[in-house]
Amino acid sequence: MRSKHFLGLVILAALLFITGCSSEETKDTGDKTEQTSKETDKKKEEENESVKVDKGLLNVEVTLPASMLEGEDMDSSIADAEKEGIKVTKNNDGSVTYKMYKSKHKEMIKEIETELQKTIADTKNGEDYPSVEEVTHNKDFSEFTLEVEREAYENSFDGFAVFGLGLSGMYYQLFNGVDPEEYEVKILVKDTATGDVFDEIIYPDAMEETGEES
Repeated sequence: MRSKHFLGLVILAALLFITGCSSEETKDTGDKTEQTSKETDKKKEEENESVKVDKGLLNVEVTLPASMLEGEDMDSSIADAEKEGIKVTKNNDGSVTYKMYKSKHKEMIKEIETELQKTIADTKNGEDYPSVEEVTHNKDFSEFTLEVEREAYENSFDGFAVFGLGLSGMYYQLFNGVDPEEYEVKILVKDTATGDVFDEIIYPDAMEETGEES
């Protein structure tokens, strides 16, 4: 389906945005005035690079920044989107705005949700994370609970399951209109045997902490 091609671009763009937004860090110069100026410039830059979702009465606009579209065949992607009844506008700053009926936006969100559910099913039923026995979540995918066999979990690489769910939850919220400054995904890791939660990971904070350590 052509809509899946367009959706693939959107999801890829979301992942590029999420993984890229934590890489910038302001250096301390000792000059408070210069520091404030840099922080202001950084904030403006981050605003320009964020996904913007504007929900009107009949239509929804999704604006993707230019930084997320580098290397993409935009002419082909735009043509595919327009065939789906989506109006596409190239903005002066290089960003692209997709304007669609609310029904089309709901369809896009539904497809993202379907893919997210597949990720959840693969996490608990697949062979990649054998210590994970169950994955539950709330309605808006802002909180997940992994029930695991603790010893096996802590002595394996099954923690990568947390990363995948964190990313998935973040881009679902972004494209569902959650403010980029406010979105958050909490992942709880629970010992199946005792019922105790022994780990809690918050995204995107965890990605920023990883960036600072590297």
